[in-house]
Order: sequence, then structure tokens, then C-alpha cells
Amino acid sequence: MIGAIPTKALAQEKTPEVKEGKFDPGKATMEHIADKHEWHLLGEKFIPLPVILYTDKGFEIFSSANLQPQGKVYKGKYYNYVLVNNKIKAVDETGNIDEAANKKVWDFSITQNVAGMWLSGLVLMFVFISVSSGYKKRTGKAPKGLQSFMEPVILFIRDDIARPNIGVKYERFMPLLLTIFFFILINNLFGMIPFFPGGYNLTGNIAVTLTLAVVIFIVVNVNGNKYYWKHIFLPDVPFWILPIMWIVEIIGIFSKPGALMIRLFANMAAGHIVVLSLISLIFIFNSLWISPVSVAFAVFIDIIEVLVVFLQAYVFTMLSSLFIGMAIEEHHHEVI
Repeated sequence: MIGAIPTKALAQEKTPEVKEGKFDPGKATMEHIADKHEWHLLGEKFIPLPVILYTDKGFEIFSSANLQPQGKVYKGKYYNYVLVNNKIKAVDETGNIDEAANKKVWDFSITQNVAGMWLSGLVLMFVFISVSSGYKKRTGKAPKGLQSFMEPVILFIRDDIARPNIGVKYERFMPLLLTIFFFILINNLFGMIPFFPGGYNLTGNIAVTLTLAVVIFIVVNVNGNKYYWKHIFLPDVPFWILPIMWIVEIIGIFSKPGALMIRLFANMAAGHIVVLSLISLIFIFNSLWISPVSVAFAVFIDIIEVLVVFLQAYVFTMLSSLFIGMAIEEHHHEVI
């Protein structure tokens, strides 16, 4: 019974069939960058994470270990569940995916990306609380310890990103820009460290970059002044061109944060995919002779990724400050 259920569930999900024992680089790569319900360590070892499901009959909370390996059925309080392609599906007694039941189940589980985001949040809180405490204790003195390491980066964001792009009102947006920069940077770095924690790929998840882009979208448009909105709805063009300009400008409102979302997601996901693809060459050719070349290229790409990690945090923050500055810029008429 248990052995037959995974086959039926996987078949309904149209999972591509792979011959037993044959390495599938595409599947291995996508499994690595996908969100999961556990933190994988080495080999088959993993740390299970809590599964939280809200159904029409109430909450169901249990460990993701009950769903391992993928395809194993767990009999819950209200429904039976199986893990298919890292997604929890409700199944009926015969092992088929129950589409009606799945419409009544909402997944609020603590996944690998969620746990990783909490971890990075704790790291950021520790760092900034420590730096703030250092400033309070060493008023008027030279920075020391973690404070001396962080101060040049903070001053760089203030003097080279916020102030030139936003102008005199830059201080109001400094907390947002600092949070975005260090949040992206920390998670980019964590994503490069193998098996830490589970090698999660937070900034390579489009849901995360979408959320960051939405935050910038709200900040820009809420703080936009009359000149910003006048430029969108009443630009200095002949009146018969206005309908075309409205379309162009409204598309621009959404395309700017959209570009932020896609740029960060694509660059971080692509880095993981390229490195894993190079390592996969060893298993594709099934020969150790290819390993020196494969590993050498993978290390080379990883070195480039170190630059990309910092560059993407900088670009996202710089463009965010630029969009904010364009929205709050005051226009002054020249006096001749």
C-alpha cells in the first residue's frame, strides 16, 4: 500500500521518469535551489522542520520527518499527506492526490527559506544592536571591534548611495536602505556556504525578491510628491500624446520594482545553477578524469560569485535609493 502511493502521487504531478541509478543533473540542480521542509546536512542526514497546515477542520502541526522519504504517506488528524516535489499534498485512502481536499489545505510551514530568513534576521539584530551599543559606550571615541568593521560600510551607503541619489531628505530612508543592503548581503553570503544552514537559497527565491520589490514600490509611491505624480499624469507634452504617455508612465511604475525583483533573483539563482551544473559533469561522464576540470571551473565561478554577492546588494540598494530620490525630488524653476 505504502509503496504504491508514491507512484500514483508522482504520476499525477507529471514528474519526469528517470531510470533507476541514472543521474539526472536537472533534477539534482532544481532540488538544491528549491525551498524544502527540512535542512539537509550530509548524505541522508537532515534536520526536520515543523509542518503547519490550516485545513477546513482546523490546524495540523507535525514534524516533516513524518513525510520522509518523499512519497511516504503520513496519516494526519484530518487528512493523509504526502510530500511530492517538496510540496505537501493531501491524498485519499487509495493513494491518489485528493484535489478537493487540497483546496481546503493552506500550508504555513516553517520551510528552509523561512528558517534561514529568521536566522539572518537574528544575525542582523545582533550585529546592529552591538554596533549601536558601541556608539553609545564610545561616544566621541574611535570605533572598536565590530563597530570599526561596520562603520565604513554604513558610511559608504550614506555618502555614496543615499545622499547623492535621495538628496537632503536621505536620513529618513537610511534605516530602510541599510536593512535592505545587509539583508541581501547576509543571505547572499549564507547561500554560498555549503551546508550552512542546509545551503538555502533565499535571495534566489523569487517570492523573497518580489517582497523586497513590493516594499520599494510602496515606499516610492507613498512618498512621491506632486511633481512625481504630475510627471506621470500631466507631463509637458502635447495633449494628444497624453494617453500614450499615461500608459508608458504607469508601466514604468511597475517595471522599476519588477526589474529589481528579476535582477536579484536571476543573478543569485543562476550562480547556484552554474556551479551545480559544472559539478554534475563528474556524474554525467561517470569519470574521475573530468573532476579536476569540473572542480576548477566551479571554484572559478564561486570566486566570481563572491563579487556578485556584494554587487547585487549594492545594485539593489543603489537603484532603490535612485527610485526614491526621483519620487521625492523637488523641482525648482531657474530664475533668469
